[in-house]
Amino acid sequence: MSSDENVSVYDEEHSSRFMRKAKESPFVPIGMAGFCAVVAYGLYKLKSRGDTKMSVHLIHMRVGAQSFVVGAMTLGVIYSMYNEYLAPRNQDKNSK
Repeated sequence: MSSDENVSVYDEEHSSRFMRKAKESPFVPIGMAGFCAVVAYGLYKLKSRGDTKMSVHLIHMRVGAQSFVVGAMTLGVIYSMYNEYLAPRNQDKNSK
């Protein structure tokens, strides 16, 4: 690896790197946004939780946030598998 390659990798700005990664796997930012939304909703509802114990409320919010992230990861894996295995076959059939 030459020094020119190292410079180009390290000179890449964080925002452009994030955008490049988001284009490669679009469900990662969706999972991050969903996680933040569930956390924000949980904090908003913290005052009006009624008689529910704090630990139960936090467990519910954790399960909700984890569910959103795992769902986004699952959809991302399905999307990448489709692009890698099924989409090339469909393009080959259409070109013939």
